[in-house]
Amino acid sequence: MNSQKICNIVEAALLAAGKPLSLERLLMLFPDDEQPAREEIGEVLEQLQQLYQQRGVDVVEVSTGWRIHVCKEYSPWISRLWDEKPARYSRALLETLSLIAYRQPLTRGEIEDVRGVAVSTNIIKTLLEREWIRVVGKRDVPGRPSLYATTREFLDYFGLKGLDDLPPLAEIREFDVINLELDLPDPEIGQSANTQEESLQPQDAGQLPQ
Repeated sequence: MNSQKICNIVEAALLAAGKPLSLERLLMLFPDDEQPAREEIGEVLEQLQQLYQQRGVDVVEVSTGWRIHVCKEYSPWISRLWDEKPARYSRALLETLSLIAYRQPLTRGEIEDVRGVAVSTNIIKTLLEREWIRVVGKRDVPGRPSLYATTREFLDYFGLKGLDDLPPLAEIREFDVINLELDLPDPEIGQSANTQEESLQPQDAGQLPQ
């Protein structure tokens, strides 16, 4: 099989999959007698990255593999494909997720100590249901509270290969600004959680622990 056909197959698979594909999964697309070398698939992915430069989409590597996604700078236009404007995640949820990402593993109580306010049960539930965080153990203290850490799904969603790709805390801007840029849906958090947080004044991003 020639290299151009391999490239076309890989490109079509990335477009159709709707999720990241690992090198192993891409190799499985080919019959045993036509399977290219792992290095050849890697070269094809590099070719696609070069091909997509200066376009509205890009080929990127995330935690669980490779995918094609819309370049961030074009999201304001692409978002118009959907009639309903999605709700945005609350500042409290973003702060909670950021604390877990940068200081994992953390218990709910430790998050509350840093933020200075109670963490809504709905926030933890939403993050768990999104599979952005998971329970990785228990803290060896009275009550044995759960320890939370981020997942590969979290890395994939935010286009990260690993935690080392997170921006330094000093570079994080106001959560409200980040929220506007992400324009993420928030279907899980109910009115009760929003009401609870309205009267609270969480810390700014710049006040997260260094």
